[in-house]
Amino acid sequence: MNVKNLWTREEHIIVFNLYSQISFGTIHVRNPKVQQLARILGRTVGSVSRKLANFSRLDPYLQQRGIRGLEHGAKGEEEVWREFAENPEALAFESQRLLAERIGTSVEETADVETDDLPVSGKERDAIVRVRVNQSFFRRRVLSAYEFKCCVSGLTMRPLLVASHVIPWAEDSDNRLNPRNGLCLNALHDRAFDRHLMWIDSGFVARLSPKLLEPKKEPNPTVDWLISFDGKALLLPRNFQPDSDLLAKHAARCNR
Repeated sequence: MNVKNLWTREEHIIVFNLYSQISFGTIHVRNPKVQQLARILGRTVGSVSRKLANFSRLDPYLQQRGIRGLEHGAKGEEEVWREFAENPEALAFESQRLLAERIGTSVEETADVETDDLPVSGKERDAIVRVRVNQSFFRRRVLSAYEFKCCVSGLTMRPLLVASHVIPWAEDSDNRLNPRNGLCLNALHDRAFDRHLMWIDSGFVARLSPKLLEPKKEPNPTVDWLISFDGKALLLPRNFQPDSDLLAKHAARCNR
């Protein structure tokens, strides 16, 4: 075997970064993101596409749907998958850092995170950047799973979409980067969800708080639009459907 063609650990991690942010059905040589990554790594589009497909054989969410991916893969994929399972925040950040090095930009730029409000340098800045980079990883993972469509309203305007944590980032470190702890919501329903004015019931149906349904002294088209989705079934993704137990935990808080 030509040693030059062997995939390095760094390359595996960078490919995993892309795998985590595109759906299984878009893993093919015509995908612009696959083509771009091939240029960055200096590899053929076909080889990058096959490597992405190799990762799919390890994905339990695909296995639950009866999708097995390619039967044969490399040890490097298994090692990276295991590293992410054991310490997702560390590997997610490393994947962004390695990608930034290849592109020749900062990790902040590659992850498209805001830094204007941060100190110029120091441990505090580094710690906040790490959190924001991982939150960006989560956002892209969730929004791509929902195909950039609000699961309640169907809105597809990307600047208005939010990757909402079912259980907040600060409360559950084990599920911070778990896409099944996320929902793609428009900004208004995200706010209602975060404020416990909306929840998702056991049938994956949106429920709005009675507080929003109370008679209003004056017409309010915005509130009317918000509550018009009460009883609406969610638009569920093919991958990473929200975890029922986490949704039940959130719903219990809303109904206290």
